[in-house]
Amino acid sequence: MNRWLALLFDALAIALFALFARVAHQSDDMPLSVSGWFSTMLPFLAGVFLAYLVVILPLKVHVDSIRPAGLSVWVFAVVIGLSVWGFNNGGIPHWSFMIVATTASAILVLGWRALYRVICK
Repeated sequence: MNRWLALLFDALAIALFALFARVAHQSDDMPLSVSGWFSTMLPFLAGVFLAYLVVILPLKVHVDSIRPAGLSVWVFAVVIGLSVWGFNNGGIPHWSFMIVATTASAILVLGWRALYRVICK
């Protein structure tokens, strides 16, 4: 699989994750909006890009593989995303938020790779 296409799929996975999060947690203080969706998505997306710069491109790994590509993207997205969230909000995220963010992003980032392997290989 082409690296650019894999990056697009990873970005779409994180975009879906952020959209689901915004829909689930919309309130008067946090209404569902494009700017709110972007503010939720961007820290996690930064983690995706960092994974590509630090792991995937230099090591020339197969981008459709769950290990190491998918795991790298997932871990970088979660760590960077939750760290930026904590910095912006002045504290460590609640444990339930960390579990949901970690699980949901894993399903999406690793899930498209699993589907690709079943359908295309």
